[in-house]
Amino acid sequence: MPADFNWAIGGEAGDGIDSTGKIFAQALSRAGRHVFTSKDFASRIRGGYTAYKVRTGVDPVQSVVDRLDVLIALTPRTIDENLDELHEGSVIVYDGERTTMQDVEIPEGMIGLDVPLKGLAEEAGGAIMRNIVALGAACEVADFPIENLDSALQKRFGGKGQAIVDNNKEAARKGKEYVEEEYDHDFAYELETTDADYVLLNGDEAIGMGAIAAGCRFYAGYPITPATDVMTYLTGRIDRYGGKVVQAEDELSAINMALGAARAGARSMTATSGPGIDLMTETFGLIATSETPLVIADVMRSGPSTGMPTKQEQGDLNMALYGGHGEIPRFVVAPTSVSECFWKTVEAFNLAEQYQTPVFVLSDLAMAVTEQTFPPETFDMDEVEINRGKVVDDDTIGEWQNDSGQFKPHALTDDGVSPRAAPGTTGGAHMSTGLEHDELGRRTEDTDMRIEQVDKRNRKVETAQKTEDWSPREFGDPESGNLVVSWGSNEGAMIEAIDFLEEEGLSVRFLSVPYLFPRPDLSDEFAAADDVVVVECNATGQWADVLEHDTLQRVKRVNKYNGVRFKADELAAEIKETVTQDTDADQEVKA
Repeated sequence: MPADFNWAIGGEAGDGIDSTGKIFAQALSRAGRHVFTSKDFASRIRGGYTAYKVRTGVDPVQSVVDRLDVLIALTPRTIDENLDELHEGSVIVYDGERTTMQDVEIPEGMIGLDVPLKGLAEEAGGAIMRNIVALGAACEVADFPIENLDSALQKRFGGKGQAIVDNNKEAARKGKEYVEEEYDHDFAYELETTDADYVLLNGDEAIGMGAIAAGCRFYAGYPITPATDVMTYLTGRIDRYGGKVVQAEDELSAINMALGAARAGARSMTATSGPGIDLMTETFGLIATSETPLVIADVMRSGPSTGMPTKQEQGDLNMALYGGHGEIPRFVVAPTSVSECFWKTVEAFNLAEQYQTPVFVLSDLAMAVTEQTFPPETFDMDEVEINRGKVVDDDTIGEWQNDSGQFKPHALTDDGVSPRAAPGTTGGAHMSTGLEHDELGRRTEDTDMRIEQVDKRNRKVETAQKTEDWSPREFGDPESGNLVVSWGSNEGAMIEAIDFLEEEGLSVRFLSVPYLFPRPDLSDEFAAADDVVVVECNATGQWADVLEHDTLQRVKRVNKYNGVRFKADELAAEIKETVTQDTDADQEVKA
């Protein structure tokens, strides 16, 4: 029996694939099992192939793999799309009474379970519950106590009345009983349950939760895949803490509303994806020049232009690092896991206010839509620290006034960080402008003041490089000569890839970098390595280019840009091939 269990449901967009997958993931989580999910969905409301995959184990799971044990196929295409991941003994649940499924051929070596999903659902109260019938069938196949499904169904349908909940429970049991009675088969799966208690959430939700924990009290955004769930999570929840969510008419309005709230003293943020970042770019300079703290989450997707809105890519790195006209000091933080989406968002708010500059939280679709389990203590609110930076009050403002009693919001300082006065602070009235300005915030074209203000703003980055910890996260064999470097959501797949590589006798040292600007100096690590491989989800190797520039050393590249995230076993194979190809070539030369 495999160490983990892989389940999927696939069909057409609009068939309830996402909600069905979430119900099963929630049931597994509440049964004390770790869960890692992935989604494949088309950029349309109805039609087009869509799937939801759940990988689960008693031990933590951090990526998807090329294996499917149970597949609920609502369309023939579902089987074709997943054929490479199915194996001998895989179980395919389908409804042979559906017109499109009547001629389905189950691949050799696999087990087909023809279950009248629609008919059984109608017996339980309505055809709409056919997917729940399929979940009941899957519970029987996986020897997973169907009672664990009940709490997930209660959570999903409780708001619609107890009768709806009861109907769904009955539908699930009809699916289980049908397989039990009609198929005398000893399935090779048994899902162990535990008493563990886990939190199940995705990356967008973790960003939203981190924002609330960090004290964010204003969010402005415009719906855009795959960043919308940040706004969805915050809506209603942030109000409990005196905050407000505003759905703006477009991305330009969203970032300017967020900027206004930040100027008023509130911790403020916006979130969008690549096309929205394009529209927001003009405001980046205003944020930096006016020295306003603001957090901007960019949840990346495939581009350019509209690209593939529901597919994975890490293509916005250059935009985050260099976007905007002129020279704009900014910080770029890239969470490396769903849990880090929480902690890096908290950190982003602190950095924004400590250095009075825009901070980008660079996430991506793979992390945004992935639901993963964590022990509750992973998000220990007692560990959250809030640093609001150089905020002056009535007692300290005198230190930052000129001889006429005027406050200097852009005072020249050794560390580049000026004082900040919230509206209403006695003696703190001031102005800021997008034009170059003097210490009082008044426009100026004085050449000496221009140089001093530019240098002052850039000193913030220099100060942060010296005072903050920008270290990468390290995994694997610290003594290995094979160095792998990556950023963002690739971390989980790479951690599991290390195990695959070790089984094949190849050790690697893995550095996962969450700080893209400022960033760690990896020159010593590169110099000590025999091979450096940079892993990322884009075509041109944007992060590899940055690291080659920093270290003056060429690197090898593993790039994926077909719209699908890295899988652990796939990534291990790519790295092994990349490293051993050159080794074989060297041996041939020596021979």
